[in-house]
Amino acid sequence: MNDFICTFTNTDDGNLAYHVGDVKENVDKNRNKLAKRLGYNPNDLVSMNQTHGNNVQIVNSSSPKIIDDCDGLITNEKDLPLMVMVADCIPILLHDEKKGVIAALHAGRNSTFLKIVEVAVNKMKEEFSCNPKNIKAIMGPSIQQCCYEVSPELVNIVKTSFGKEFINGRNIDLQGINKSILLKNGVENIIVANICTKCTSKVHYSYRKNSKTGRFAGIIKL
Repeated sequence: MNDFICTFTNTDDGNLAYHVGDVKENVDKNRNKLAKRLGYNPNDLVSMNQTHGNNVQIVNSSSPKIIDDCDGLITNEKDLPLMVMVADCIPILLHDEKKGVIAALHAGRNSTFLKIVEVAVNKMKEEFSCNPKNIKAIMGPSIQQCCYEVSPELVNIVKTSFGKEFINGRNIDLQGINKSILLKNGVENIIVANICTKCTSKVHYSYRKNSKTGRFAGIIKL
């Protein structure tokens, strides 16, 4: 288990996304540097064209390296790093050490409302016989309730779908919602980073702070 990787990058690692107007060479350089630092082959990395849905795909070494229309990746293959890119949305990494299964999820507002963590946990159970009690969930730096103000319509969705305990005025608690979904699905080992990308972090990209921004990543590998 020594070479197990589960980490969140920051601005020191540079922008890791191709879709935000950065020069491709820069992104390649950042991704290669990161792979070297973390000790994996950059050509093995699997990422997604994230679309704020709840499509979760099981991948292996013969899968495409960029999965289209996808917000979650699961694998049980060793040396296959999975990456989720964010700049306020929650990067969620799952790990079942007993079964040797990992997942990387993009839990923004829409994906949270569509219960992407539930979709992922169900796939881990169905495809790999994972027991939720053995799954560890880690939510990385993301926009927290302190700064996540939304429209009255969205507040209403949260109230009716998840409960008023996740609302404070017009601010909603995405971390709390995801945690409650995980708990309802039997996942009890949950770590939530208390870093708000908008107000407390100086080292993470935040779309709400600056819409012309890069993306940092959650990366997990067996």
